[in-house]
Amino acid sequence: MQLPRAVDYAATLDERTKRLVMGAVLLALFLTSLDQTVVVAALPKIVADLGALDLLAWTSAAYLLVSTAILPIAGKLSDLYGRKIILLLGITEFLFGSFLCGLSPTMLALVCFRGLQGLGAGVIMAVALTIPADLYVPADRARLQGLIAAVFALSSIVGPLLGGVLTDTLSWHWIFFINLPFGTLALFFILSFMPRLDSGLSRSIDFAGALLLLLTVVPLLVALSFENHSWMSLLKLGLLAVAAVGLAAFIGVEQRAKEPILPLSLFRIPVFSLLCAISVLMGSVFIIAILFLPVFLVNVQSATATQAGAALIPESLGLMVSSFMTGNIVQRTGRYKAAMLAGLVLMGSGFFLLSWIGPATSALQIWVALAVFGLGAGATFPQLNLALQNAVPFKDVGVATAGRLFFSQLGQTISAAVYGSLLVACLSTALTANLAPIAQHLPADLAIHLTPERLRNGGSAVTGELAALRSRLAPPRFDAAQRRQVTAAVETAIKHAFAEGIARVYRAGLPLAAVALLLGLLVPELPLRRSNSPDPSQPLSE
Repeated sequence: MQLPRAVDYAATLDERTKRLVMGAVLLALFLTSLDQTVVVAALPKIVADLGALDLLAWTSAAYLLVSTAILPIAGKLSDLYGRKIILLLGITEFLFGSFLCGLSPTMLALVCFRGLQGLGAGVIMAVALTIPADLYVPADRARLQGLIAAVFALSSIVGPLLGGVLTDTLSWHWIFFINLPFGTLALFFILSFMPRLDSGLSRSIDFAGALLLLLTVVPLLVALSFENHSWMSLLKLGLLAVAAVGLAAFIGVEQRAKEPILPLSLFRIPVFSLLCAISVLMGSVFIIAILFLPVFLVNVQSATATQAGAALIPESLGLMVSSFMTGNIVQRTGRYKAAMLAGLVLMGSGFFLLSWIGPATSALQIWVALAVFGLGAGATFPQLNLALQNAVPFKDVGVATAGRLFFSQLGQTISAAVYGSLLVACLSTALTANLAPIAQHLPADLAIHLTPERLRNGGSAVTGELAALRSRLAPPRFDAAQRRQVTAAVETAIKHAFAEGIARVYRAGLPLAAVALLLGLLVPELPLRRSNSPDPSQPLSE
């Protein structure tokens, strides 16, 4: 009996249809990536309106947690049932979640609805990053991968600005409602022009594997999201234990499943394993660089939140320019490994420059470091996707693409928690060392304002403690000159402590970039296929 063959959409679809489909896909991707940045500018207004400051961090954590957890499952579902139906479900879910977010009456409701929104976003990302593999053969895909990376870079530039404008001119509700007309437009084009992008093969889903994957990932991410709990707290240890048990059970089930949700056979492909490892490391490096730099700018260089956000623009511009350039170069030459290695070197170089920042570092030096870092990111990330999709069996391209993205986001989540804890420790040490000589010359009731616990959160916490200290340094206990001297010494000590602590964290992240480069050297460069059938014995039908 002749086995059914998958449909070769790259060969059967005309170029106009491919471009219309990719236009809708890029619009959907832009909306999901924009939604991670547009919320930042509106957070103060949201808190003022809804209250519940203690839930503020969960407005982002819920979105990221759910979107990360669903990635491998969504990728597998798209392999089984076709990209179109899964993408339509993802966009519909995202728009429904956006609508509910805009109507949120309380902060708790907003957190829950952000989770629903994240569910749709995860599905969109998993499927949208795979669709280029359906429409184009690997040899024709490099320029498109660069365009996708540029979309993510553009969203990081537009997001904070758009969020501020909508919040100031209309209300914070519109940062969510704005998704509805553009998302509906994407739905229209997908419904009108996108074929099913179905494998054409009859396959079943691994429900047990999907549930166990969620049982592994969700407790792990929740544990990492509880920043205010000690690593040895019963809550975190319990969640990590559940995740460990879930992982062991997941591996056991996947080894026996007919259609595993994340085929373990993929890890026997050297390129896939290496690229997933590089994705974890470079996802970690990326989040460390971007997450802690605003802390430095606000607490060391006295920048406003808006100025700190604008300072990241060179990184986004570098990413955008580099992704376009390397995409065109790889498209012409067919050689992606050189571009990937150059990107890893540039990212590592930019990260190295950031690791030496201090109180005397100028804005220009930071912009140069970020631009170099962004140029590296734009050369690296598109090639990781291209190399992976070129190496795995076409029937698993969806789950493989989603799996690489999952490992990248997992690296970001874990590193944000681990290096965040490291920053707290480094700040506590630096603040203690820098402020002790000042505190020992002050009365106990004044020295209490100089404890690391009161100052290490930075920003408004430091401003409040300094204001309280100034008010208690008033005559007759201290004259005006003494007051200025003590205040200036404390401010200088705090700035140096933050600069020292953040630089230490960056230097602690340098080995991640170095290991990623070493792994990149080990990645074999396979010729870019000119067919979507890696196995000649199972050609795709036309």
